[in-house]
Amino acid sequence: MKIYMITDLEGPAMISRFNQTRDVTPEDKAVSMKLLTWEVNAAVDGILDVDKDAEVVVWDGHGSGGIDVLEFHPRAKLILRGPIRPPYFMDETFDAQFFVGQHAMAGTEAAPLCHTYSSKTIEYYKLNGMFVGEFGARAIMAGVLGVPTVFISGDDKAVAEAKALVPGIFGAAVKQGLGRELAVHLSPKAAHELIRETAAEACRNIDSIPPVKMDPPYEQEIRVLEGVSIEGYLKYPGAEKIDDRTVVLRSDNIFELRV
Repeated sequence: MKIYMITDLEGPAMISRFNQTRDVTPEDKAVSMKLLTWEVNAAVDGILDVDKDAEVVVWDGHGSGGIDVLEFHPRAKLILRGPIRPPYFMDETFDAQFFVGQHAMAGTEAAPLCHTYSSKTIEYYKLNGMFVGEFGARAIMAGVLGVPTVFISGDDKAVAEAKALVPGIFGAAVKQGLGRELAVHLSPKAAHELIRETAAEACRNIDSIPPVKMDPPYEQEIRVLEGVSIEGYLKYPGAEKIDDRTVVLRSDNIFELRV
């Protein structure tokens, strides 16, 4: 079994304030990185419970880095933050995609730390007319490669978002969102147990979940927040300015978009 895992720093239990995820408060972020890495390790353990010879490749998907490399699971492999473009070294050889530490898309009510790619610049993304966050865009990206997305852990709103796109997905909600910077959390130990059990169940049922399918051509609408420039997006092939805050990217290749 070969699993591709995407991580983020906003979704683990005990993290619900932006200063816990940013380098401006390094002491807070260091604790958060341990919390995420322990949840990643729990998911890896769940995978290995089903297939002791499984290969697990983890991509640290948090912008400024979210994995504590000294705590990282000895049986997994890690792609650290760096100059990387879609599909982030995922290919057709992977059996499934996992998400650990995931948050909901921008604008989701009562979703802790919800955003879409950038909490400071993006109001929303649409892909072929459908609102998507990081989970949706990357689940569709994996689907283009024939890889199903079978597991997600994070807050309850992120899990609900995932289930709306992938009805059969196995979800581990480690906290209940009460606001953008407020949540009720499981303890780390309880979160690890839930993640490990749910990850194992996902592995046992990979064949029951089909890849997310979206056929080309692709049209991605990106709307930025007030005061943010869209000039950088206009450099992409197929880009069209709609108004001062909105740009559309078009391509037959999903990996040329901002996914």
